[in-house]
Amino acid sequence: MTVNLSKGQKISLVKESGGALGRVTMGLGWDAIKSKGFFGFGAKTEAVDLDASCVMFDEGGRPVDVIWFRQLRSRDGSVLHTGDNRTGAGDGDDEQINVDLNAVPASVKSLVFTVNSFTGQTFAQVENAYCRLLDASQNQEVARFNLSVQGPHSAQIMAKLYRHNGEWKMHAIGENGKGRTFDELLPQIGAHL
Repeated sequence: MTVNLSKGQKISLVKESGGALGRVTMGLGWDAIKSKGFFGFGAKTEAVDLDASCVMFDEGGRPVDVIWFRQLRSRDGSVLHTGDNRTGAGDGDDEQINVDLNAVPASVKSLVFTVNSFTGQTFAQVENAYCRLLDASQNQEVARFNLSVQGPHSAQIMAKLYRHNGEWKMHAIGENGKGRTFDELLPQIGAHL
């Protein structure tokens, strides 16, 4: 059963999925910008390069590792980015980040997922953007966060997976920001750790 998340909502990944999750996938999807031509002729699409990133933090709120289009695998191997989509073309997830929660080192207390418009368009221009969390072993969607807050921002802190009392939980953050890459969001992320 999918839980549609709203900004700031928190859910336990154990309770919502019916059992503890071992492997999760964070999917990011969007569509290219469609512009109408004169009298319906010459319609064009403009590529949008959104980038999904995952920053791993320790108990003190310090970044331990970053998984993004320039580093597709965490140093410990627990997090894997499937690759950079630079257009938004096609159906389904355009980028995915796979996490083996059982392999995440105990020193890592939270994983923060961000999305940035590397090509600089604002989310007011981007169509059908969403992120979702799947139970990877069942390929079942557990939670979805529609990036429906439109405006003149080019980045968003999407969600955080974090350890609490021995279980993993998810916090849908949905906070707007600016920047072409995750590192421009680090000062903002600190408030959510």
